Amino acid sequence: MLPFHKILFPVDYSDPCQAIIPYVQEMACHFSAELTVCHAYAPLDAILHSELPIADPELQARAQALEERRLQQFACQNFPGQKADAIAELGEPGSVIDKLAQERRADLVMLATRGHGPVRRFLMGSITAKVLHDVGAAVWTGAGAALPDHPVRIPYRSIVCALDDSLEAEGVLRAAASLATAYSAQLWIVHVAPTPPDYPDIDLTEHTAQLTESAQRRLRELKSKLGIDAPHAVIDALLGDGIHREVVRRKADLLITGRGHSSGTFSRLWSHLYAIIRDSPCPVLSV
Repeated sequence: MLPFHKILFPVDYSDPCQAIIPYVQEMACHFSAELTVCHAYAPLDAILHSELPIADPELQARAQALEERRLQQFACQNFPGQKADAIAELGEPGSVIDKLAQERRADLVMLATRGHGPVRRFLMGSITAKVLHDVGAAVWTGAGAALPDHPVRIPYRSIVCALDDSLEAEGVLRAAASLATAYSAQLWIVHVAPTPPDYPDIDLTEHTAQLTESAQRRLRELKSKLGIDAPHAVIDALLGDGIHREVVRRKADLLITGRGHSSGTFSRLWSHLYAIIRDSPCPVLSV
């Protein structure tokens, strides 16, 4: 997966989109990657932006030209000194992103998780979910904001890798270690053990201890196999809460996790991935 060679940056011109530009700039520069900025638009968008008459027989061609010009200006203003291809296409954003990621052979898609206004925020959420589900490339997502007491740094200095017990854990850890090395960042590994439901008449202490020890052993074996020397923690908690706490505790600048692609199944992490991304105080790279 690493180094990244081709980055796709979907643009909707929103404040969160503007806020993640420094991350895109840094990633493209750090890996000397080709950068493509793209924008999916609807005919109504172009009409509103340019006041084109609906009855204009050349509406579609004029709208395309206007959207392309607008995106090219965005690329020139925000990526000075960097070559960035600009592609504007008519269509539903999630489908356009998936199509362009394949056509451009992108190995990384970077997008904001929130967009314009209440309705646009909802749409951006659904777009993020569609991209995470459909796109084969690694996906970097961020809201462009952090907790007041959790400033996020670039270049990255602290990286948390969240692993489950699926078949893709090895690939995810390998990618996290590679990225940590590329940034000379501290890598932390976390596994959240499944918390059994509480039963008043049943003592699950021994069962929980066995799950924890099994996870500890697996992580030690995985690190030894890959030659990775990084501290790890096995946490007894709800999945999203446990990962969030570890990210905050380690003051992480980036969270890396898997999406279930390598095993072809919905892993336990995948079933919680959107909530993890939504609540994360730092950007999330899902591979």
